[in-house]
Amino acid sequence: MNEINTVALDVLKHLKSKVILFDGKMGAGKTTLINALLKAMHSEDVATSPTFSIVNEYILPNDKVYHFDFYRIESIDEAYNFGVEDYLYSNNWLFIEWPDRIEELLPENTQTLTITKIDKNTRSLKLTRNKKLLTENNAMTEPKF
Repeated sequence: MNEINTVALDVLKHLKSKVILFDGKMGAGKTTLINALLKAMHSEDVATSPTFSIVNEYILPNDKVYHFDFYRIESIDEAYNFGVEDYLYSNNWLFIEWPDRIEELLPENTQTLTITKIDKNTRSLKLTRNKKLLTENNAMTEPKF
């Protein structure tokens, strides 16, 4: 578990956006990584998957994190109905799981954390910036954690 906390601190150093998209299959460890990021950001909250509530709010010392799980969203209208636009332009941290479900609504300045499960205890993590802003020097790859 110490390794993931170290990785979370390293990820935070490389973030250039407050809108983070989490890409990974079910069970890849997205919420586990979000928990480590919250801890690294000095939050006392514990992340839980917002699959049924769609969004959870976590408190930071001088900010908030809105954690979304769009897995159950079946249309963009559902996202509009709960006011997703207010969150997207709130200037708070946004951690978004299953962002492909609302892709056309996402702001341009995002970063994606891709989590790939290697085995039961090992994940590969790749951090990239929005393709419009991406250069090789701006990508971070953490081979395993």
